[in-house]
Amino acid sequence: MLQLATALPLAGVLALTGQRAPARAEELVWDSLKDGGRVALIRHAEAPGTGDPPHFVLGECATQRNLSGGGKAQAARLGAAFRANGVSVSQVLTSGWCRCIETATLAFGTAEIWPPLHSFFRDAGTEAAQTAAVRDRVAAWDGPGTLVMVTHQVNITALTDIFPAAGEIVVLAPAAERGFGFSIVGRVTVG
Repeated sequence: MLQLATALPLAGVLALTGQRAPARAEELVWDSLKDGGRVALIRHAEAPGTGDPPHFVLGECATQRNLSGGGKAQAARLGAAFRANGVSVSQVLTSGWCRCIETATLAFGTAEIWPPLHSFFRDAGTEAAQTAAVRDRVAAWDGPGTLVMVTHQVNITALTDIFPAAGEIVVLAPAAERGFGFSIVGRVTVG
């Protein structure tokens, strides 16, 4: 999959190998977002645990794994980092899981629930269709500004082969003419 790392070679290679980008590479990723026409995939902020409790109900936050206090602070820092780096966000799409909605709203103020971003951790049978829908949406994005998608680790990994940390941003450059629909610009973590 190294052919995907074409927008910013060093940042892309580091993204695929899981290595943290040096400060200059992170700066290049932020610059790419500032230029617009990019997609920022964000794994929801810190929410202790894995998956969801057995009694999980979509739309009922009390039944879900939710953001910790640190996760709420991390989500606020995500939004602050976008603003500090001069990134214009045109649209924010999110999974319907409460930890994603809260990450998106704490970071960006508002978000639209988009079902293809829902977790398929418990139901891998929907993975192919959801991943294809996200890939198509990424490939079609041409701005203005940045499209933000707040989702889950399994969704980001299925699309990019990257296993992101909580609150990590994976930046994609849409490329509808490529068979894959995008190239990986890089990834950044907000401290």
